Amino acid sequence: MSFDPDILRKQFPILSTEVNKRPLVYLDNAATTQKPRVVLDRLVRYYENENSNIHRGAHFLSSQATEAYENARKTIQHHINARYAHEVIFTRGTTEAINLVAASFSQKYLKSGDEILISAMEHHANIVPWQMACERHQAKLRVIPMREDGTLDMDTFEKLLNKHTKLVALTHISNALGTINPVKKIIETAHHENIPVLIDGAQATPHMAVDVQDLDCDFYCFSGHKMYGPMGVGVLYGKEELLNEMPPWQGGGEMISSVSFTKTTYNELPFKFEAGTPNVADVLGMESAILFLSETGIENIAAHEKELLRYALDRLKQVDNIRFIGEAPERSAVVSFLFNDIHPYDTGTVLDKLGIALRTGHHCAQPIMTHFNIPGTVRISFAAYNTKQEIDILMNGLSTVRDMFG
Repeated sequence: MSFDPDILRKQFPILSTEVNKRPLVYLDNAATTQKPRVVLDRLVRYYENENSNIHRGAHFLSSQATEAYENARKTIQHHINARYAHEVIFTRGTTEAINLVAASFSQKYLKSGDEILISAMEHHANIVPWQMACERHQAKLRVIPMREDGTLDMDTFEKLLNKHTKLVALTHISNALGTINPVKKIIETAHHENIPVLIDGAQATPHMAVDVQDLDCDFYCFSGHKMYGPMGVGVLYGKEELLNEMPPWQGGGEMISSVSFTKTTYNELPFKFEAGTPNVADVLGMESAILFLSETGIENIAAHEKELLRYALDRLKQVDNIRFIGEAPERSAVVSFLFNDIHPYDTGTVLDKLGIALRTGHHCAQPIMTHFNIPGTVRISFAAYNTKQEIDILMNGLSTVRDMFG
């Protein structure tokens, strides 16, 4: 299938928006992607024609909604190549998926003196839950250091693995730097020491095919809204044997098999980890987003974004006083930079007046900013619908910023 971003853009209603009487240039896709019409229509169709609580009702609407919900689970299973559909746990997003594992895995396996190993480039969502788990169980949090180009120090990683390491948790792609980590090698190395691995895939699933069986990861977490789907929904993939051993995280509703005042028995997978009324509409919206990705072609999207990244870097390198933060040889469609000693927030504010939406600040990755001794960065991040013309508009905007601040 040929790929034309100009045609693709027509599927995204919000891209016709004007900001301050200028066409919207949306370059904040690492924060959230915009939603194609097929996703929006799926949400409306559910609430107009299928709205019902699932699994518990015997009536037509409940049966219809239940079937659609469980079919969505199978769609996601096939998309990430999980072995079983019940290894797909629906959550509110990547953050909740990580918190689920941090709470439940730690309750089962973590004790005083044990260690959890994360990396120096993690999003706060893959730092704080492990800090909390370590505090609860008197364990230690260890950190894989990062080099100046924004890549991990793999030699030190191997040295940090030891008999006390109970789990490695790290990002597939850094949201602040765009670094693509060698997660398959990391998983192989950890598994050689019988250490399970959790991967934060929030920034990977919109940009590349993910095969959890090929990676052999033990847990993989991602969010719908980063990959053209709704907010407030995501996935925890976990290997069946680990999920079966882990205790439930939340109680009530679907996660029970039977309840009395003296004892509760828990449901089988995946329901053991899906307490309460599920977010049916957004699960179906996420399924539509995945079908959109499949039909568009993840390879087409990756090639287009790679070309955008190359073009943006070539243009930015021609500008005086640009400092790139993170220059890994293997990187996703993210560019973080500082411009002309101007505070990132000031740069972002001026660009917003010109209709250009991008991200400024620490990107929920404060340890990265501390590493580089900076307050934050200006971050541009691309998606399938972005164009070279938008990069040209950005460059003109940066000229305006320079003229304003001198």
